[in-house]
Amino acid sequence: MSGDLKWNKIIGAGLATVFVILVVREGTAFIYHNEAPEKMGYFVDAPEEAAGGAAEAILPPDWGTVMPTADLAAGEAAFARCKSCHTIDAGGANGIGPNLYGIAGRATASHAGFAYSDAMTAHAGTNPTWTLDELDLFITAPGRHVPGTKMSFAGIRDTATRVNLIAWLRSQGSTGMAVPAPDPARQPGAAAAAAAPVEGAAPVAG
Repeated sequence: MSGDLKWNKIIGAGLATVFVILVVREGTAFIYHNEAPEKMGYFVDAPEEAAGGAAEAILPPDWGTVMPTADLAAGEAAFARCKSCHTIDAGGANGIGPNLYGIAGRATASHAGFAYSDAMTAHAGTNPTWTLDELDLFITAPGRHVPGTKMSFAGIRDTATRVNLIAWLRSQGSTGMAVPAPDPARQPGAAAAAAAPVEGAAPVAG
């Protein structure tokens, strides 16, 4: 009889231990409850820095120089990441985003049948045309250039990729949009040269 009681005590102690573990685990989960975020991840907008550590002014591309040498095949390949939301064939239907045929030079937020966000409609009031510069700024970081836009695409930070993509977009129904002449002020290093003091110039009194 005493042997049976011994085993009952052992089994009871084991069950009690399991019960305590379950209570602690469920209680901890209840106290430290975590909810899944509405959006997975977030965008950190940090300025690009030069090798020396100081933030370097980013000039817009010199379209007169880069457009004639742009790689259209690479631009078409870059557009693959846009196909889930946009069509670009003439007369193509709108998708999650508007059809982009003839986008370069087109009026902002103007494609028939597409419900633009209030943010994009307001942006059109100050930036009425999709110029090459506008396309470049928007494709770089849509949410930064037009805060509140419905476009959730994070953007393309690589300048060469954007240039090729914009050149290809222009080839799809926008070839009537003239490419500007080369602009020396947009050449690499132009901003630094303009900011550098002229050698031999007298200092300006403060």
